[in-house]
Amino acid sequence: MCSVKIILFFNVVLKFVEFLIFIIKPIRKGDLMKLDVSGTTKYIIYAKIEVDGVVEKPDVIGAIFGQTEGLLGDDLDFRELQKSGRLGRIEVELKVKGGKTEGLIIVPSSLDRVETAIIAAALETVDRVGPCEAKVQVEKIEDIRENKRKKIINRAIEILKTMIEENIPDSLEIVENVKERLRTEELIEYGPEKLPAGPDIKKSDTIILVEGRADVINLLRCGIRNVIAVEGTSIPKTIVELSKKKTTIAFVDGDRGGELILRELLQVADIDYVARAPEGKEVENLTKKEILKALKNKVPIKEYMSSLEFKKESLKTSNILKKYISEIINTLESYILDKNLNIIEKIPVANLAEYLRNTNKEIYGIIMDGIITQRIVDIASEKKISFIVGNQINIVRKPLNIVLLTMKDVS
Repeated sequence: MCSVKIILFFNVVLKFVEFLIFIIKPIRKGDLMKLDVSGTTKYIIYAKIEVDGVVEKPDVIGAIFGQTEGLLGDDLDFRELQKSGRLGRIEVELKVKGGKTEGLIIVPSSLDRVETAIIAAALETVDRVGPCEAKVQVEKIEDIRENKRKKIINRAIEILKTMIEENIPDSLEIVENVKERLRTEELIEYGPEKLPAGPDIKKSDTIILVEGRADVINLLRCGIRNVIAVEGTSIPKTIVELSKKKTTIAFVDGDRGGELILRELLQVADIDYVARAPEGKEVENLTKKEILKALKNKVPIKEYMSSLEFKKESLKTSNILKKYISEIINTLESYILDKNLNIIEKIPVANLAEYLRNTNKEIYGIIMDGIITQRIVDIASEKKISFIVGNQINIVRKPLNIVLLTMKDVS
């Protein structure tokens, strides 16, 4: 009988020693219990718990299930979520100090981000463990996939370094080839001239004319398939015929080259709308957003042409311009004008090209006692100058965005 009591006494002592080791062990998130983390686990909820009394792990877990039961409905009930595997096993690590218990609750979750946040918030509603008051506060929600992504990135860098060291062929070149293949797989050749085009060029009621093959590829990449290239300033017969049968949008570069293409198109093709890339940009280099914006802002051809004609007729009848012409004639000078037709500068004609190239001023028009040359016109077009009036006009190509007049036209 005495030996039995001794055995029972030593068992009690052993349990007491194990309990002491347990409560004095520091809580470290990295050494916590082996988590029940499945391959589908997306998030881990970490919540701090403080209890005004001495409790054990089963007490805390029981409080969580008991106080959240029916709180969020069947779809987000803790027990149901565990049964279906969408919540992992709830782990609790506790320590007792001064008659109070504190510790950490860890909950693996396979739910989405919003549902996981709701579960975390539900944990904070636990306010009692057994007879003791308690407080639960979520410290963080860890994204398991983010850690995996970091590991993937780090491992990919290691693999790439190894590939480079082993002189494996340049992977960047392979990637670019794949991208180019994706962009050009829908590219077709249309008409006897074998013009680069999108696959919908035959069946679409509307077509978009661009300058070259690279422009077609860029629009295909953005999902625009009713596009065809004119391939140069000599407009192919196929383009002329297509423009007569279909609604036609001329989509040109925002530079002098785009103006030349548009000028040729307007002479031989039946153009319905004009769309232009932003100033100084080419269609082949535009982003999807820039392409869609340019096409949305297309201008009916009648409106496009009438705006230039209206400006031309207004200038011809301007009394202010007539006054300036009477002042400047035989002086070999030029007047630089603002939008209100006020004189900004008076520049010798010989220095006009250099002045225009270097100035940052916004210029609306020029009146010059000299010959309007191609050099002056090209610079003025780049500077978005609206009109030039001179003694004579001696050019081989005229930009569409500028009105050219002689003094006789105005006077």
